[in-house]
Amino acid sequence: MKNFELYVPTKMIFGEGEIKKLATEAPKDKKILLLYGGGSINNNGIYDQVIKALKDHTFIEFSGIEANPEYTTLLKALEIIKKENIGYMLAVGGGSVIDGTKFLASAALYNGDNPWDILSKKIRTFKGLPFGTILTLPATGSEMNSGAVVSRSETNEKLVMGGPGLFPEFSICDPTVVRSIPKRQLANGLADAYTHVLEQYMTYPADGPLQDRFSEGILQTLLEIAPAVIEDPANYKAASNFMWCCTMALNGYIQKGVPTDWSVHVIAHELTAFYGIDHARTLAIILPSAYEKKFEQKKEKLAQYAERVFNITEGTLKEKAKSAIQRTERFYQSLDIKTRLQDYTDDYEGFSLKVANSLTEHGLTALGEHKDITPEVAAEIVKMSY
Repeated sequence: MKNFELYVPTKMIFGEGEIKKLATEAPKDKKILLLYGGGSINNNGIYDQVIKALKDHTFIEFSGIEANPEYTTLLKALEIIKKENIGYMLAVGGGSVIDGTKFLASAALYNGDNPWDILSKKIRTFKGLPFGTILTLPATGSEMNSGAVVSRSETNEKLVMGGPGLFPEFSICDPTVVRSIPKRQLANGLADAYTHVLEQYMTYPADGPLQDRFSEGILQTLLEIAPAVIEDPANYKAASNFMWCCTMALNGYIQKGVPTDWSVHVIAHELTAFYGIDHARTLAIILPSAYEKKFEQKKEKLAQYAERVFNITEGTLKEKAKSAIQRTERFYQSLDIKTRLQDYTDDYEGFSLKVANSLTEHGLTALGEHKDITPEVAAEIVKMSY
């Protein structure tokens, strides 16, 4: 096992009715900026619960953060932070709202002239403006990690950022919010969490049996509960396990001491940047082709995955590994998620070259657990996904 450091300072407050604890978790001696998205929290009762909990606090609201948080929108919020002397932030939403808040936490204390440099120059944040979260859409695990993704549509860019200064101080996770989430977003959340685990698990045997079994447990749980979550989002048992799986999939625990991949995410971000395809669906498009392209390097772990998660015990190692890829693609499809780029756009000819050029421009030239996925190899993976 590799050496590692684990730092996850976020306080998790999990369960039905726990939003009321916001009253004591949020500071009363600082002006708060309350951030949320398109207004769904007004329809599911969360907004009223938040406002009630903040009745003794001073706060300003900022709404309209997009599903892929837009840099230009976040700059408007940044102006408010500086103008109003905001001392704390509260993100009420899914991963996009929380990611946008993390960017603001960094940008609020950034001394440079151009906040976009935080993303384009990969500047890590060691101290940010403090914030808490109330999770309304399980998927990304952003409520318990320090990473974020921000889009800039004017330049067709979608870039990542992070650092130890970007952990939420607390996150309130009430599984009853799942009951109001549309089926498309539920499917996206399930696929997103599932792929997060695979990015940290599907590499090569690396003397991390505990990490492997943590990962396999999350994958098995997602497979088990997915039908119930889609069929009846009000099923509290399924919803609570769904929410906790999404958090555990990307809070750092399963990746420590073992190699990780993340090439699928990096390549898939380009599909969102150019076409606006939902993030989870871009992962479902790219992952099967990525595993086929790197099959020889991943076949041992793929076969293990086939045996332990899908209970495929017959056949050769290669046959089991191939079956694992097929079963993964079928899982995405069972969620009504298409797995080919041509299912989303007719304008895909030449896109692989655009991906290669974008990766080169951003210095993303050595991806994957072996750092051998060049922009040219990434282009081949994209072509295979057409």
